[in-house]
Amino acid sequence: MNKKRKMIIIGMIVMILTSIMIYHRIKPLPPGISYQGTIHTIPQQDVEFLYDLTYQKEGKEVHDHSIFKEVFKTIEEAEHFLIIDLFLVNGYTDNKRPYPKLSEKLMKSIKKQKEKHPDLKVIFITDEINTTYGSHKAQQIDPLKDSGVEVVYTDLDKLRDPNLIYSGIWRAAFKWFGQGGSGWLPNPVESSAPNVTARSYLKLLNVKANHRKVVISEDAGFILSANPHDASGFHSNIAFKVKGEILKDMVKAEKAIAEFSGGNLKAFPTEAELDEMIQPTTLRNEELPVKAQILTEGKVQNHVVEAITKAKKEDEIWIGMFYLADRDIITSIEEAAKRRVKINIVLDPNQNAFGQEKIGLPNLPIAAELQNVDYENIKIRWYATNKEQYHTKLIYIKSQQESIVIGGSTNYTSRNLDDYNLEESIKIKASTDSKLIKGVDDYFNRIWTNEDGTYTVEYEKYQNSLSVFKYMMYIVQKVFQMTTY
Repeated sequence: MNKKRKMIIIGMIVMILTSIMIYHRIKPLPPGISYQGTIHTIPQQDVEFLYDLTYQKEGKEVHDHSIFKEVFKTIEEAEHFLIIDLFLVNGYTDNKRPYPKLSEKLMKSIKKQKEKHPDLKVIFITDEINTTYGSHKAQQIDPLKDSGVEVVYTDLDKLRDPNLIYSGIWRAAFKWFGQGGSGWLPNPVESSAPNVTARSYLKLLNVKANHRKVVISEDAGFILSANPHDASGFHSNIAFKVKGEILKDMVKAEKAIAEFSGGNLKAFPTEAELDEMIQPTTLRNEELPVKAQILTEGKVQNHVVEAITKAKKEDEIWIGMFYLADRDIITSIEEAAKRRVKINIVLDPNQNAFGQEKIGLPNLPIAAELQNVDYENIKIRWYATNKEQYHTKLIYIKSQQESIVIGGSTNYTSRNLDDYNLEESIKIKASTDSKLIKGVDDYFNRIWTNEDGTYTVEYEKYQNSLSVFKYMMYIVQKVFQMTTY
């Protein structure tokens, strides 16, 4: 083969690879993704703020947890339908402490309710991480199929690729070999989990997910930051429980995933059935109403940036976040600081994940940046984690009359906010004097001031560990996009 022909072949290969990379980075999203629902006006009693806190008190670890108690109660009361979309559901742990058996209890609760009500429609949507990308069965999910549950594993290939170069090569070459087979490599998620194939590792490196955490019945819906994952059982999280016609928007958002993932859409309740099962709520004249709206994927970023941008000098911004790294949000925070808005941020120190030590990325360098802009009105505290995480994803803009709260599964990172991962949050507008807003306000003040225990520590506690090496690692990881943020 002469040199000219070789160059032509190489050029064609490069063109094909480049086309694959660019297309899958910007291709149209599946229908129904990056969705914002109707703004619903609902009574205060139909919206509830829940949270889990793990903290230290008098030298002992205290667990003030309520989220999954409410979730399991709703599952146990469902008679017509259950639609569940949860990212991480398994019982694999490091066995270093007795973790709550959340995943097993979830499976048993669903099975029991299906036996009690054979006509109960149950759809369980999840991410391939629970099979470590096709290397083994999901112990707490796959057995549900025998009970008549429609189990849907999200087709991640239909989503856009955040990792431009790697994902293009993977799609062109490695994808076609599949992921199944007898695993021989240690599980990257947890050493006690089954071994995995090299092909599963290659798929994992695309680093994208259905990261939603949603539970819906005919009576109530939950938008969570929490996973029913045993090793995550002590994490600090938040959730919102809602009732009324907003549940229809939640169902619509889940049906979109099932449709592009090959799920059986007939397993879902029909629109007529939803109209019959979900009754519109009635506002009494004396009530202060709450406005609530479902947001998914990139729409979360739009609404968060808009809310921060509209904050005035007399307002307060409170953020509780596991990962903070999205440039649009960071820029909007800095601009709000210039307007003299008071900003308080509680961050996870990113020191551990499922028993494995981490090096503080991305929060350490982002916190340093926000402190170095030299605005005294930006205050940062770290959650005082032990072997668990401050896994909350919540923002609260406190105004004199009406306040805004946005919370759910969505970390503030490009992967979570730029239409790569699947995410769901809820946006709430309500009177600052309302019970709901006071509950959110009390939550932030409790952990900020260490009201009845040790929740948070001063900025300097962890920030002194930000070395030049860690900062360079953060820059490299952001440039090559081989991280979960």
